[in-house]
Amino acid sequence: MKSKEINKLSKDEIKNKINSLKKDLFNFRFRKVNGQMDDTAKVSTIKKDVAKLLTKLNKNN
Repeated sequence: MKSKEINKLSKDEIKNKINSLKKDLFNFRFRKVNGQMDDTAKVSTIKKDVAKLLTKLNKNN
C-alpha cells in the first residue's frame, strides 16, 4: 500500500482496513503452515501495510 493511498483514507477507513488486513494475515499464516500458499512474501507485505496504517492512525491523534 502506497503512502498516497493511506493519506487519502479517513480514521474509520484506516481502522476498517487494519481489521481486514489482520484477518487476511491470520488466514495466510494457516495457509503458509499447511503449505497451501504459493507466495509466502505476502505475509510480510501485509505486516508492513498494517504497520504503515497504525503509524498513520497514531500520528493523527
